[in-house]
Amino acid sequence: MSYFNLPKRARSALGAIVLTAGTLAAHAETITMASTTSTEQSGLFAHLLPAFKQASNIDVKVVAVGTGQAIDMAKRGDADVLFVHDTAAEEKFVAEGFAAQRFPVMYNDFVLVGPKADPAGVKGNDIVAALKKIAATNAPFVSRGDKSGTDAAERRLWSQTGIVETGQPVPNEKKGTGYKECGCGMGPALNIAASSGAYVLSDRGTWLSFKNRADLAVLVEGDKRLFNQYGVMVVSPTKFPQLNSAGAQKFVDWVISPAGQSTIASYKIGGEQLFFPNATK
Repeated sequence: MSYFNLPKRARSALGAIVLTAGTLAAHAETITMASTTSTEQSGLFAHLLPAFKQASNIDVKVVAVGTGQAIDMAKRGDADVLFVHDTAAEEKFVAEGFAAQRFPVMYNDFVLVGPKADPAGVKGNDIVAALKKIAATNAPFVSRGDKSGTDAAERRLWSQTGIVETGQPVPNEKKGTGYKECGCGMGPALNIAASSGAYVLSDRGTWLSFKNRADLAVLVEGDKRLFNQYGVMVVSPTKFPQLNSAGAQKFVDWVISPAGQSTIASYKIGGEQLFFPNATK
């Protein structure tokens, strides 16, 4: 039966349903976020984004890749907002006009994880000394090798070892015969380390949420060089007018607000806080 052959009451009811569906569709809003594997795999976004949805009625589609890939994605105009952890690369992103401003959001730290027996003897609070020992003993070491924020931090730390001229990139062959790049995210890198008894640099958030630890333990922590800062940016509407910049700005405003910051602080695993908000510091 066609719409025009329906009784008047049925046509009115159907029209109301169509109008309601259209109204709901008009109010539906989504933003795409390019972010890191650590924010996703640590479970932070599963805790944070429902609170933002409740406050804004905006859904967030997360594409979790290494920080370098996330930045490249944003540079192509394929994300509305960028949430990553490589301050130098983020500042370059802003300087190149891909965002008007970078906002600090939160921090935690990196830790060096390895087998409890610690065959390379790295345990302590000096990450540079630990890397030198790993290279000298040819100990197995899993590197992300994926241009992520963690990978960038690891390369900076290797450059401070003095294996080559300090401050210069250290060739992989100088890092010991046990050094291997997986080209993978933090979770898979930890899985490889767990199955092979290798050392690996991890962000603390992913480590705390990681279940398949096998014989791994945190061996090096507390070095100020292991500080891990996260930043957030609205991708430039000038460069990419098709983006949902208004929705992205709502997310940035919320995540650096007291409500967003307290939501970050409240995320814990086993009573241990994973990220520490510092948008106002």
